[in-house]
Amino acid sequence: MNLRRVVVTGLGALTPIGNTVEEFWNGLSNGVSGAGPITKFDASLFKTQFACEVKNFDVEKYLDKKEARKLDLFSQYALAAAQQAVEDSGIDTEKIDLNRAGVILGSGIGGLKTLEDEVINFTTGDGTPRYNPFFIPKMIVDICAGHISIKYGFKGPNFVTVSACASSTNAILDAFNYIRWNKADVFITGGSEAVVTTSCIGGFNAMKALSQRNDSPETASRPFDKERDGFVLGEGAACIILEEYEHAVARGAKIYAEMVGGAMTADAHHITAPHPDGDGASNVMRLAIEDAGLKPEDIDYVNVHGTSTPLGDVAEVKAIQKVFGEHAYKLNISSTKSMTGHLLGAAGAVEALASILSVKNDLVPPTINHSTPDENIDSNLNLTLNKAHQRTVRAALSNTFGFGGHNCSVIFKKIEE
Repeated sequence: MNLRRVVVTGLGALTPIGNTVEEFWNGLSNGVSGAGPITKFDASLFKTQFACEVKNFDVEKYLDKKEARKLDLFSQYALAAAQQAVEDSGIDTEKIDLNRAGVILGSGIGGLKTLEDEVINFTTGDGTPRYNPFFIPKMIVDICAGHISIKYGFKGPNFVTVSACASSTNAILDAFNYIRWNKADVFITGGSEAVVTTSCIGGFNAMKALSQRNDSPETASRPFDKERDGFVLGEGAACIILEEYEHAVARGAKIYAEMVGGAMTADAHHITAPHPDGDGASNVMRLAIEDAGLKPEDIDYVNVHGTSTPLGDVAEVKAIQKVFGEHAYKLNISSTKSMTGHLLGAAGAVEALASILSVKNDLVPPTINHSTPDENIDSNLNLTLNKAHQRTVRAALSNTFGFGGHNCSVIFKKIEE
């Protein structure tokens, strides 16, 4: 098959460290933590009382106030990031074939707050079933892509991928494949999540998955550090405009990077724990590099899943060493979750965006909050600890791994005319 080239022509971000792409990148470059005490509900009785929340989000910049009430926050976030990306791309919807323009987003959970609110309203009422008529369309996970499609009139493929924390990386890879297989020309892709809620914090606390460093939230997400005690929950959205290369050139679009490959695998091991030797993770990276037509030596930066969990960080490092061999010591490796927290289904989109900007700007964001080496992690690896690293980034690989053993990796590289 004659595969078409796919490029990135627009970006949008709404994150715990910035509500625009520029703010997000400045936060990453300067090692800013987005963690702080939870403000969305009273978390005083929970073991974990902090998260990486989106701050100062003004929905009326993107939506009419009346219309916003019909949407769960995760859809509001998605529409905001999509609008930024479309505006950044300069796409004129009157000058493209809307039948060949689609929307594929990822979300791991969707409208959890809506579900919580409706259940609470029923159980605390007089027993009469009174439900909001928008309950179902606010809650269902696919609806964020539907709203974006309706807003821009994109009539091509339209769906949401669900693979836990790998969801939005799967979405980006699906969009990439549709374009290179000549099934579409343009996609709005990425992911959104808004689950800083009582049930989400409570559920992850019950699993003992979250950090409980309540006395110092800003240092709680500490991938690779010996004192790490779990991940920090995050929220937000990121959207990317993927476009066929000739289509982008014909309309004079600016191009951030070229997407060149990706892959998906399964651990087939455990519902929440990674394979201890990183087998699924090593397989997905190897296959992504092969799919891109590259060699391991062509990758300069790996944006790791790096959640700050005891098992996950070690397994991923083992996988990197297995795939890259001696070149692993020439790579920059970093976890931007140390700053943004873990955005669950939106993590892959935010981290793909970070990888694209790293390629564009030749800067590797840091892994912050590292103070104590872990004897189970090779100290000779360049984990980009605590400070960003300026270097040429020819190609960046971004990993995301989800509960259920879902693994997905994508690769972006500098554009070659």
